Amino acid sequence: MKNLVENFFRHEYGHLVAVLTQKVGLSHIHDVEDAVQNALIKALETWAQNGTPDKPHAWLYKVANNNILGILRQNNTRSEILKKNQDITDSITKEEIETVLTSEFKEGILKWLFICCHPSIAIDSQIVFALKTLCGFSIKEISIRLFITETNAYKRYSRARTYLKNHSNNLPQLKQNDHCLRLPAVNKVLYLIFTEGYLSSHLQYSIRSEMCEEAIRLSSILVDSPMGKTPETFALLALMHLHISRLPARVNNANELLLLEQQDRSLWDQNHIQHGLYWLSQASVGDELSRYHAEAGIAIEHCLAASFEQTNWDKIIKCYELLEKTTPSALHQLNKVVAIAQLQGAEAGLTELYKQKPPEWLLESYQFHAVISDLNRRCGKQKKADISAQRAINLAPTPAIKKSLETRLKS
Repeated sequence: MKNLVENFFRHEYGHLVAVLTQKVGLSHIHDVEDAVQNALIKALETWAQNGTPDKPHAWLYKVANNNILGILRQNNTRSEILKKNQDITDSITKEEIETVLTSEFKEGILKWLFICCHPSIAIDSQIVFALKTLCGFSIKEISIRLFITETNAYKRYSRARTYLKNHSNNLPQLKQNDHCLRLPAVNKVLYLIFTEGYLSSHLQYSIRSEMCEEAIRLSSILVDSPMGKTPETFALLALMHLHISRLPARVNNANELLLLEQQDRSLWDQNHIQHGLYWLSQASVGDELSRYHAEAGIAIEHCLAASFEQTNWDKIIKCYELLEKTTPSALHQLNKVVAIAQLQGAEAGLTELYKQKPPEWLLESYQFHAVISDLNRRCGKQKKADISAQRAINLAPTPAIKKSLETRLKS
């Protein structure tokens, strides 16, 4: 039953909220969330006693459907909604349920994803709103996963919901141009959801595989639709599959993060790597080049290398150069320094690093000082290495990262 709550219920929450909200209108999203939540609670109680029904999806849809019907009937001013939605009825048939489950759910989720990414809503609020309504995470879970307070998470969610409610008349009918304009934001939300799972800011857990899986699930639905069949989205899905393939080897039994050279490559999921290769081949059509292409190019070199020593660092450096063109970032430059050090030696890495003028935020990042410590140690400059190592450890944002740095830089 616990697995049912963590996986099936979480998925169904997003399905039901997306479909039912679009039936009754965005102005009633709060009512829909209550109706779906009550359906899930009833399922927990009923299924614990009587067992899981043969078609749990249909069972939940019917109960949630009837719940929202009851809420709407309590207010006579909402009768127009009932008239416009003839399928919202106590006598909903099995055929109607199957139609909704097979044809409307994916379409509803997609539409909802683009609604979540309205350009007038701040990206932080878009992410929280998507996690809550599409992924079924509670405000408490979101606050933990995004390393913010519950109050802050609720404020972000509330801002997005309030905007959508107040502008509900202009939102549902998205045109093709709307999809094209919002697709980069949709991709960014999915990318950030995956990234938070891949290297979590949670104080206890360095990896949140369920967030990675949610991002892949939503991205898979997106690329299966006409609006998502773009090289950028294909490259994003490829990147996710390539990264998640390494999750089984990213931590040891002590929950310490392991670097690439420390990982047991036999644990890497070859099925995900093959999926990554497929989507990367789809992304190569045309002249479009996005940050996801460059990052997927880096990831595939790591996945295909027989060992850390046999990694094609020259190709990885070129990918980082492309990444700097598409998405300039001091962090990308720092990662390129690491690749240069692997190809040409630690001295070459340090020379490249000192050519750059890092921004203030990078100087307060543990990654920056960890790289300096590692390169100095490899050059035999132990005193400088120790100073930077301590600085990196002091700046570690989570216990898991701190423990990993202590093991790596103090050994």
